[in-house]
This record gives sequence, C-alpha cells and structure tokens, in this order.
Amino acid sequence: MTVSVLIADDQAMVRAGFAAILDAQPGISVVGQAAGGAEAVELARRLRPDVVLMDVRMPNMNGIEATRELMDPPARVEHVPRVIILTTFDIDEYVHEALGAGASGFLLKDAPPADLVNAVRVVAAGDALLAPSVTRRLLERFAAQRPPRDTHALRLAELTEREREILVRIGRGRANAEIAAELFIAEQTVKSHVTRIFTKLALRDRVQAVILAYDAGLVEPDR
Repeated sequence: MTVSVLIADDQAMVRAGFAAILDAQPGISVVGQAAGGAEAVELARRLRPDVVLMDVRMPNMNGIEATRELMDPPARVEHVPRVIILTTFDIDEYVHEALGAGASGFLLKDAPPADLVNAVRVVAAGDALLAPSVTRRLLERFAAQRPPRDTHALRLAELTEREREILVRIGRGRANAEIAAELFIAEQTVKSHVTRIFTKLALRDRVQAVILAYDAGLVEPDR
C-alpha cells in the first residue's frame, strides 16, 4: 500500500527537497504541495493524503490553525490525515501547541533524509513521532498546565491494571517492543492492550496517550 503525502511549507525549495526525497522511496508518493495553511487544508480535503507534512510559520493560516482545521473537520468530511509538524528549532514554542491541536508528531527540518522517510512511515502506520531531544520539555509544559488529576479518574477507571501499567510506560516514551520486554509479554499482546487503551480512553494516537499520562499524574516530568 502506497502512503500518500501532502507537503505544506511556504518555501518552495523546502517543498521540492522533501518531495524529491519522498518520491524516491518505494511505497511513498507525494500527491500535492501547498505554500500556506489555508491551501494545505483545501488540498488535504480534496486529495485525501495519508500524511501531511506541515510547516508552522506560513502565510494566510499558520500550521497550528491548519492542523486544528484538519483534526476537527466539518461533519461532511470523512477523511482525517495524520499531521507531522515541521519546525526549524527543537525548542519551537509552537510545537507544543501543534501537538495539542492534534498533530501526530514533529520533525526538525534539518533532520537526515532517513528520518524524514521514517517519520512518514511511522505516522502513516498509526503511531506517533516523539523526538527524544524535545519530548521532555514539551511534556513538562503540558504537566505545568494540567488540570486537577481527579478530572481523569473516571476515564482511568475503565482500564485494567495491566492496561494502566502499559499506559504509564507509553507516557515514559517506551515503544511496544520495550514494553513487552519490561513486562515479559509478547509484543502482539502489548499492541492489543494499546488498541484497547486507545478505544476506552478515546485517544487517537500515542501523542494523546502520553499527554494524558502526564495530565493524570501517572508519569512525572523528572522520571
């Protein structure tokens, strides 16, 4: 199955470079390019890409606003793509807002081509992309703004003890294989638990699961 990608960036050279890298990969196809946020939303709804690479700072509508538009579409829109935020600096203040708006992860613009390709494949597969170099700072900001922990008590009560253990490890940034090794269970079993956790808690992906784990106090920033 081919992963379709839309690239949104106001710099033509950046768009062309990313497109050249991705189109050269088997199983990935760039279906469109946008120079601004409003155009990205319009093209995404028309072309229905699997993944949108979204720059933050663009004219007309910035990447955060565009991400919100895509993640909360009108009822008539059935397809919701996954969004990877593109940023120049790993301390970009807007990345925090973008993840809150529904992005599935972020990627530094100067990342190696292999990282770009991997990011598209990871997010298209339904996972989240959380760069270790900035994840801690972002989550500390979420933790500082989090609501009282008891607001999540009813939601977490839906989980079994095993599911709660796995949610904690997701919050700490563990991949499924790492969780399986720590709990001495099969990776496929972890995947099944993760699916149930997402369903019970109405979570879209790992980014939302990590944020919830911090919001609920299951994981602390300094751990």
